Parts: sequence; structure tokens; C-alpha cells
Amino acid sequence: MDIQRTQAMSGADGERGDGTAARQRRFEALLQAHRGIVYKVAAGYARGEDERADLAQEIAAQLWRAFPGYDPQRSFSTWMYRIALNVAISHLRERSRHRDTVALDEDLHALPADDGDAPDTAQRLRLLQRLIAQQPPLDRALLLLYLEDRGHREIADVLGLSETNVATKIGRLKQRLRAALAG
Repeated sequence: MDIQRTQAMSGADGERGDGTAARQRRFEALLQAHRGIVYKVAAGYARGEDERADLAQEIAAQLWRAFPGYDPQRSFSTWMYRIALNVAISHLRERSRHRDTVALDEDLHALPADDGDAPDTAQRLRLLQRLIAQQPPLDRALLLLYLEDRGHREIADVLGLSETNVATKIGRLKQRLRAALAG
């Protein structure tokens, strides 16, 4: 992600208003430290390599625009996830307006070559990846966070849900995925 390109896209030049050089350095450091979140969300919601790069850049631009409102008393990664997922879901909705179906990007979901020890495991992982890709945007976001071992409270903060709702949705998603994998 190119910070100067991000700032140009967002209309920030580092000299206006509260866009000080210190704020820019702080943003760059935080973005660099947590860039994996941007790439992970982009990979989960965009298809080809170019689309993933564009979505990552769009997420970074929105993060920069929203940065003045970031409260340092709160977790940066939670704030970042919330913005990244909102941008990605908006991107997905926009893309779905132009197409009736969303094709699975096989390169994104490719598994390492099977060493022959567990062909059934590799097949089940591919099926699981397809099932996750077929989930509605909110459920996919929830699964992304859950599979990353985020706690219910953090998932609730990111997605704007209650912890109880998160626990219920995770339970239902697990049941649906188990049923699909068993069938």
C-alpha cells in the first residue's frame, strides 16, 4: 500500500487542517504494523490479484480518511477491522450489482500440494473454503474474525453486534458448516 497514493485518493496532503506530519507518521506506523488485516480482508472479499490490490488500496484510503476520528484509547486493530470490513462489504455489494454470481477465485483458495498423507483432509479444506466464500458478507466477516482467534467481545465491537449475538451466530455457522461438510 502506497501511503502517498492513499493520501492523494483521500484528498489529504499532510499540510491541511489536522493532517500534520506527526499524524501521517503515526498512521503509517500503525498501518504498517497491522497491514496483514488489510490484506486478509481484501483477499477474503475480492477475486483476482488486481481486484485485491485495488480493494486493499481502497481500504487504506478509507482508513486514512477516518484516522482523525480514531480514539487511541481503543484497540487500533478492532477499529481497523471494522473499517476494512465495511469497505469490503460495500465493495462486494457494488460488485454484485454488476454481476449475478460471484465466482470463486481458485488461486486465492488453492491449498499447498498434497503430500499424500491426508487426501481427505485437503478435499475437506477445499470444501470448507468454498462454503465460507458462499456465506453472506456479515457471516463471512464473522468467520474471518473467528478463525483468526478473535474473542467474542472483539468480534462484537468490529461488527457492531452484541456478544450474545456473536456467540449465537458462530454456533449456527458451525452447525451449518458441519452439516455441509458431512453431507
